[in-house]
Amino acid sequence: MKIKVLVLAILITVFGVSGASADIALFDYGLNVNGTVYSNTTVVPGLNSSSFDTSTGLGTLTLSFSPGIAGTYYVTSFFDHEIDESGNTYFNEFGSVNGAAPAGLSWEIDEPGYVFGDIYTNFLAGTLDDLNGVPSTKPDDVSMALGWNFILASDETATINLHLSTTPPAGGFYLQQNDPDSQANIYFDSSLRIGGGPAIPEPATMLLLGSGLAGLIGFGRKRLFRK
Repeated sequence: MKIKVLVLAILITVFGVSGASADIALFDYGLNVNGTVYSNTTVVPGLNSSSFDTSTGLGTLTLSFSPGIAGTYYVTSFFDHEIDESGNTYFNEFGSVNGAAPAGLSWEIDEPGYVFGDIYTNFLAGTLDDLNGVPSTKPDDVSMALGWNFILASDETATINLHLSTTPPAGGFYLQQNDPDSQANIYFDSSLRIGGGPAIPEPATMLLLGSGLAGLIGFGRKRLFRK
């Protein structure tokens, strides 16, 4: 049994995931905030995850970033979802890109890095390559990443929304994870807003990336089993 299938089975048993929520599962995700990578149970300052489901990996993460020093900054995000893994494995999927990325937004779709992809390496470096490494002609295990590069004045705050849904956005730029054997697709879009004045901090919440649900600690575990 592949390790991802085993993990999904454990999640269903322990957490009672059933019905539609069992069709999509989040295996890994993380944030790179200007070179600081958050993983496991590390608190991410300024992150509001109250509208994000760590089991399915669907919903919205909102990060308020206010360093207090003028400069150039970046925030990169990585997500590795599985669609209908228990029924049709995880390596039959492909990605697609919709629309044109706005200035400052980089992206990548690739195999998570356990066989051939470089998306995780690029995520750590904060330098996504704007390439789709898993098109429909070469289906495999899909992961997606979006990253913003921006300039802040000393009194400015960057507010970044990361939105993942099974419903496509009404327009604009977004990434898409497709499973041809499932009716479900995942759509990933993001927005950046820069505002002046003192930051009004949003609740700092736990970015829960461990326990096999979603954590970069899973990279080491998955890499060991799949090499």
